[in-house]
Amino acid sequence: MVTTTWAYVALSIPSPPTNIWHIGAFPIRAYALCIIAGIIVAMMIATRRWRARGGTADSMELMVVVGVPFGIVGARLYHVITDYQLYFGPGRHPLNALKIWEGGLGVWGAIAFGVLGGYLVARRRRIAFPAVLDAIAPAILVAQAIGRLGNWFNQELFGRPTTLPWALEIAPQYRPEGYEQFATFHPTFLYEMLWNLAAAGLLVWLDRKFRLGHGKVFALYVLLYTAGRFWIEALRIDTVNEIGGFRLNNYTALIGFIAALVWLIWLIRNRPGREKVVEGIGLTPEPVAARRIAGATSSEAVDADESPGQDTATGASTKDPFATP
Repeated sequence: MVTTTWAYVALSIPSPPTNIWHIGAFPIRAYALCIIAGIIVAMMIATRRWRARGGTADSMELMVVVGVPFGIVGARLYHVITDYQLYFGPGRHPLNALKIWEGGLGVWGAIAFGVLGGYLVARRRRIAFPAVLDAIAPAILVAQAIGRLGNWFNQELFGRPTTLPWALEIAPQYRPEGYEQFATFHPTFLYEMLWNLAAAGLLVWLDRKFRLGHGKVFALYVLLYTAGRFWIEALRIDTVNEIGGFRLNNYTALIGFIAALVWLIWLIRNRPGREKVVEGIGLTPEPVAARRIAGATSSEAVDADESPGQDTATGASTKDPFATP
């Protein structure tokens, strides 16, 4: 029995001993570092994909600069709305809803508001926004995967107790009420991280093979992410609001999955092929750009053949694994 217990503990995943470091009086939080790292990596991937489609780096960087603050606001709003009892009611302090540094971000709100911020920039620059969504979709998944490491550092949002070899060790002070006697739990942060990375790779492969456009890559992103989040959410045991015995996030995932599926089917039937990206075409179209969009409206880009493995903006060869020629 002793041998079995030793082997089981040896194979489990330890949690980090701390989630915060101090430089003098200034705290450095592991969760924040994971979020920042995810944003940086995602911007690099999205920029490369956007340039491979014919866009410019400065446009994508501006969309990220605007989209990130929008996303943070949206993430906080979603958390406060769906966990309102933490901030409103007897004995609660509504102003605590502004203390974002104390934790509490909802990825659903981050995606929705982040997309809104990007849309405002794209509209300002007269860029076909569905093409932008397709460029950033795999990058968002990679950012979400890296961000989930923050849950590991915080020892939070883990799943039900388990004795599987990859079980996650959780310190007693972080175990929910009713689970104090269990030492190891499902590492849902790892499940979602691996799911997101696999989904990102699948999106890039599908995009390269079938030359997807008009928002199809983003629709697939929503479809894949919500499918994974649904079953991962069902494993979690953290306290959340429920409706009819199901966690609220399960309903959000289900609604997102159905909406993405309907959207994808409509796009396949009504928007075949891939649009040509020509930035600023609605403002001052150049003669060549004007010929490219002959017969199209000023707000849309036209389907056109692109040379495989070539940057449509510069004509340079691109073999980046995340880029879509």
